[in-house]
Amino acid sequence: MPLTQQGLDAARQRLDDELKSIETELVDLGFPSDGEVEATFDEGFADAAHTTSERGKALALADELRHRKREALAATLRLDQGTYGICESCGNEVGDERLEALPAASLCITCKQKA
Repeated sequence: MPLTQQGLDAARQRLDDELKSIETELVDLGFPSDGEVEATFDEGFADAAHTTSERGKALALADELRHRKREALAATLRLDQGTYGICESCGNEVGDERLEALPAASLCITCKQKA
């Protein structure tokens, strides 16, 4: 059964909350909210290896956050286009429980397991 308007509104709110959270995390890491510029690191680090390690961790986390942001933005676009909740692979419903747990999900559980 397709999502009701109330379900769509709740999904939009979850996606908006997710986007705000991602932007906050990026800024907290020292990246602008678009995540495109590398974070700066304190010159006072004890040694270069520690700095390199911290930079690597921050960059990996920022990459993951940017990926989540792209997925959330794509889900918001699907909401606007009326295709939210429809599996992009098979065309079946993604499922209410899956969308509640992962609002940006674009595949039903069956297609996700195949991927």
